[in-house]
Amino acid sequence: MSLRSTATLRGALWVLLVAAFGMPAAATRYQSPDAQVSVLELYTSHGCSSCPPADAWLSKLADRPGLWRDFIPLAWHVDYWDDLGWPDRFASRAFSERQRQYARQAHLSTVYTPGFVLRGEEWRGWFRRRPPALASEALVGKLSLELRDDLHARILFTPREPTQPSRLTVHLAILGFGLATDVGGGENRGRRLEEDFVVLGYRSARNSSALAEWDLALPQVIPARTTRRAIAAWVSVDTDPTPRQAIGGWLPAEIGIPEFGQSR
Repeated sequence: MSLRSTATLRGALWVLLVAAFGMPAAATRYQSPDAQVSVLELYTSHGCSSCPPADAWLSKLADRPGLWRDFIPLAWHVDYWDDLGWPDRFASRAFSERQRQYARQAHLSTVYTPGFVLRGEEWRGWFRRRPPALASEALVGKLSLELRDDLHARILFTPREPTQPSRLTVHLAILGFGLATDVGGGENRGRRLEEDFVVLGYRSARNSSALAEWDLALPQVIPARTTRRAIAAWVSVDTDPTPRQAIGGWLPAEIGIPEFGQSR
């Protein structure tokens, strides 16, 4: 058999294998720049009548240039409104605790909604209609995330300045978009709330290796009908929740993330 015939036969076999089993799935990878990716956090609630305008403003950032590369918005639904007429289906005590931790670290004057935190510091520009400076020039190092087929994320932080890995905590969140909620009680009774960047699943882990790297299973998510989802990760130091570096991006539609109550 000639070399050309052999090559043709191998090509035909490869086509048959691809047709039968599909192409090997490539891992989904995300990579931050050296410059700090700003995290803009909104603390909000379905029970708060002042929150829907802030939620709507945050949604507009989905079309803003620089999303994921320069900045990452997060909408944390707190639970301290839940006893005041309408329980928020996205609320979590852990999210309220994160906001309180900012206050304990003197990054917030007090705990309230809607409350914004930009790069770990209270930002009240939204109330004054002042646009935020979302891009940061601080060089902090690269953060990378590789999403594997087993729904685990391998996260690696390469800081520009020496940092003890044992002081680092990694945070991983799944964000929901195109969410709609019909509110039947409380301050927003009768309203249909539409939201994006909502944290539907979250987990964190201290570093336990000699390197700044982690292997985490994706968090389970709150059941919700979404138009699309995204993933975000960031690292913080010691007990300060301020993100040192962050990374994020859209999730491929074919990735199925277990909801609470489902087995992996």
